[in-house]
Amino acid sequence: MDTVLEVVDTYALDWAWAKLFPGAPVPACTLAGLADAASSTCPGFSSIANATLSSAKSFPYIDWDNLHSPWEHASIFARDNIVRQFASLTLVTYVGIHFLYFVCAAASYYLVFDHDMMKHPRFLKNQVRLEIECSLRAFMPLTLMTVPWFIGDVRGYSRLYEHVDDYGWGYFCFSIVWFIVFTDFCIYWVHRLEHRPEVYKWLHKPHHKWLIPTPFASHAFHPLDGYLQSVPYHLFIYLFPLHKYLYLGLFGFVNLCDSDMICGHPLETIVNGPSHHTLHHLFVLFSFPPPSCNYGQYFTFNDRGFKSYRQPEKSLDPMLEVKALMAAEQKAKEAKSQ
Repeated sequence: MDTVLEVVDTYALDWAWAKLFPGAPVPACTLAGLADAASSTCPGFSSIANATLSSAKSFPYIDWDNLHSPWEHASIFARDNIVRQFASLTLVTYVGIHFLYFVCAAASYYLVFDHDMMKHPRFLKNQVRLEIECSLRAFMPLTLMTVPWFIGDVRGYSRLYEHVDDYGWGYFCFSIVWFIVFTDFCIYWVHRLEHRPEVYKWLHKPHHKWLIPTPFASHAFHPLDGYLQSVPYHLFIYLFPLHKYLYLGLFGFVNLCDSDMICGHPLETIVNGPSHHTLHHLFVLFSFPPPSCNYGQYFTFNDRGFKSYRQPEKSLDPMLEVKALMAAEQKAKEAKSQ
């Protein structure tokens, strides 16, 4: 997350913090003397500097020795100030979760999701809108619970690393598999424990309102429910080394999986997909241990190993009810036209 914050600081937030909380001003001659030198090392800088010379009396101090953006050192809140980090990361996370949610869910909804499923008798009126509204309500509480993990990362407490040579390509490849295995196992048990009667009704049942979920239900949780299922992703980088750019890539992969992009694949007995999750919603029973089924995130191994797996079968396909309903409607129309 430090890389994301650095980029956003450089191209947007340095300026915003400088405008909102400016530091001590410097004389105009100081800016004039440094503008030419800075422009030779930072293409396009001269236009920025010249535009500010006219208001130099109110322009904050800038440390050109560590130039990343003209406003990097222009606020009383430095980049490593924890108050600034918390506020900036809250903003970045809140905007980012909206972006990932709408991009991934919309792509899945329009490119993969079978819209005939919306004719299922258990599909709620205005369900897509309700799923989106539920998600949007959860985003701010979810963001506030998540940001402390990101604060720990940018302040150097996680085990993210930058150079592949630190652990080698062998570990780099192994960490991909280990990340998926670790988070899949942890989320399986978080999800399964959320089906205990003591917590199911107030914590996890809101997500099971969607008996025929669309991709927009991927984040339609109680905020605490969504947070608990995300904890393994954050915990991993505090327990095990992981390349920081790989972590960003895996984070994107997770959002694709959450939006059920994988559908109708030939490895359905191994890889979890929408059909498994739909069965979980249709046949949910909050007793423990199951007959509730298919708690896994990516793979079916944990469900198989802990005896909670239910294989999608044609006889259980909710599309059968949709086709029967459509056939009955067509038959009624033909009878009416005769």
